[in-house]
Amino acid sequence: MTQNGDDATLVRRPGIPDLRTAPDGDEPAPPQDPQADQPLQELPQDRNQALLEAAKQVGALLKRKGHLFALAGSVAAYAHGGEKNLQHDVDFAIRPEDAEAVAATLHEAGLTVYTPPEDWLIKATCFGQPVDIIFELAHRPVGADMLERAQELSVDSVRMPVLAPTDLLWSLTAAFSEHHCDFGAALPIARALREKVDWEKVRRECGDEPMPAAFFFLLERLNVI
Repeated sequence: MTQNGDDATLVRRPGIPDLRTAPDGDEPAPPQDPQADQPLQELPQDRNQALLEAAKQVGALLKRKGHLFALAGSVAAYAHGGEKNLQHDVDFAIRPEDAEAVAATLHEAGLTVYTPPEDWLIKATCFGQPVDIIFELAHRPVGADMLERAQELSVDSVRMPVLAPTDLLWSLTAAFSEHHCDFGAALPIARALREKVDWEKVRRECGDEPMPAAFFFLLERLNVI
């Protein structure tokens, strides 16, 4: 998920791990199931189920190591009761200061982890699915207060912290800009979670930015809010 929507920058912030994909012949071992001794193979399920399996695996790893995190993006919306129509990756939110430790946890578990040009996330691959570990949502660093508001929910039978609905919709709406304004991806989530969201708080947090204002106008015309 491209949370921030703007052009990527090559400036690297201090403390962000500079990880690269392992070279040929030195690939990491397949990720291990926390409940089993045998390595897991890439999954043959449909894309939605494969994304859920990746979310469960990464969430279990982060829980086991005691990291402060929350599931975000379309998988978080599904956990809150949204449609099982997931987007192209799995998203987790963490604090910036925890990025290096989280990257080490995933790398030690056998996942491919690397640093993209964007300086607000790290990326991993689990069961062949892309996983974004995000420490800045809509140009704001992820804080402990947001992660502590997360609700522990069952994600396809694995319990983990999930961004609260209001924080989730804020993260999607506040990220809209001239370069990133895919209302079609956020609209089904807004519809599914509308009764769980403090919309006035989302409006206040978005301020008078034009693209979020346009999205609110659309939601009003469609009687979503």
